[in-house]
Amino acid sequence: MSDIRNVPATGADSGRRSRRPWAAAAVAGALVALLSGASAVTANSAGGGPAADGRSPAVRACDVPQPGEAACLAEVLPGSAPGSRTQAPAGYGPADLRSAYGLTAAVRAGAGKGRTVAIVDAFDAPTVEADLAVYRSTYGLPPCTTDNGCFRKVNQRGDTAPLPQPDAGWGVEISLDVQAVSALCPSCDILLVESDNANWDNLADGVDTAVRLGATTVSNSYGGPESDVTDNRSHGTGPDPVRAASYNHPGVPIVAAAGDAGFQLDALYPATLSTVTAVGGTTLKKSDTARGWSETAWATNYKGGAAGAGCSAHVAKPAWQHDRDCPNRTLTDISAVADPVTGLAVYDSIRDPNGPPAGWMKVGGTSASAPLVAAMYALAGHTEDVRDASRLYAHRDRLNDISGGSVSVPHSGQECPASSYLCTALRGYDGPTGLGTPDGLGAFAPVR
Repeated sequence: MSDIRNVPATGADSGRRSRRPWAAAAVAGALVALLSGASAVTANSAGGGPAADGRSPAVRACDVPQPGEAACLAEVLPGSAPGSRTQAPAGYGPADLRSAYGLTAAVRAGAGKGRTVAIVDAFDAPTVEADLAVYRSTYGLPPCTTDNGCFRKVNQRGDTAPLPQPDAGWGVEISLDVQAVSALCPSCDILLVESDNANWDNLADGVDTAVRLGATTVSNSYGGPESDVTDNRSHGTGPDPVRAASYNHPGVPIVAAAGDAGFQLDALYPATLSTVTAVGGTTLKKSDTARGWSETAWATNYKGGAAGAGCSAHVAKPAWQHDRDCPNRTLTDISAVADPVTGLAVYDSIRDPNGPPAGWMKVGGTSASAPLVAAMYALAGHTEDVRDASRLYAHRDRLNDISGGSVSVPHSGQECPASSYLCTALRGYDGPTGLGTPDGLGAFAPVR
């Protein structure tokens, strides 16, 4: 069983040297030139030491991935896991999340019934169904079990056995994903597809299997540098990353986390694909506004990590994106809460002496925001014509525009000026939060 290493949450997609060919390097060089000439944002480094207030940064739930593997993007706030089954932490629960995103009435009306949210992750979480039962009973949600047909767990081939070997770190990721979906769509069925490991081919097989088994939408809370799946391809040639077709299923929205390492020249795959809805992250707080909540980009001056943002070196600009400074596909499209400091309450009972105590914990990362958005697609329904994120752009007025917060990582060699929308949440579209956060389900409606 893998240990949950106490690695500062600079993001699994950081600290990697790009191996892109000359065309990709040219895109990166153009971006560097574009973003240079203005002073870098002055903010605390995203990880690598205690935060300014003395508290520890969030820690990555999973091991550092091996070459050819994806990283899970769940981040646990140290000290947030009391190891208790009976007392939930201060993390946000279902009522909070529904209130924040204007979904209370839709959930009360039973939206999502008969639809299936698929979660694709690596390795096995042997306690996931029991942990989901604790979560749902704690918050008064109806049971979601194998016996009643609400919950189903399969391997990447779609079989209930054999399942992959267990992994404690990915177990936290899996618990976060299924519980986030439960929070926003308690009437939805949940299909968990566990890939044999975090190898890119196996995860892609898992996505194909999820669609084959009837998923309404598919959530992917993992990623890796785009160069890792472009330069070292073994499945053909051409500019597209390998296995891109597995993330292209018209009629089934494919959602992916945009990363936890701030702005990256080597943007995060599979979120870079134009057939995928790329989900960024925010810091969510209660406020005395009419909405009752306020949000900023999950930024580098918080306790470790930052919402992912970037510009693809390989994927062409889709027709529905019109930002000016990235010549190709820009991350992100939409966002939701991801800051571990304002994270979700998650119950996970896998015992690991090297990780957080089993029990309730507060978890974030764009691993949280991705399944939340996937659940919203299922709540809204009418996904038959969804091929990409374009309907969100057609309904941008139905989203909360988010301003404030930079995801430029100091001393990284790829800093951005505060004036750049690619790494700072500004009015209108920006990299860290995309078009904004959901305000009800209007942004997910079909385009008439």
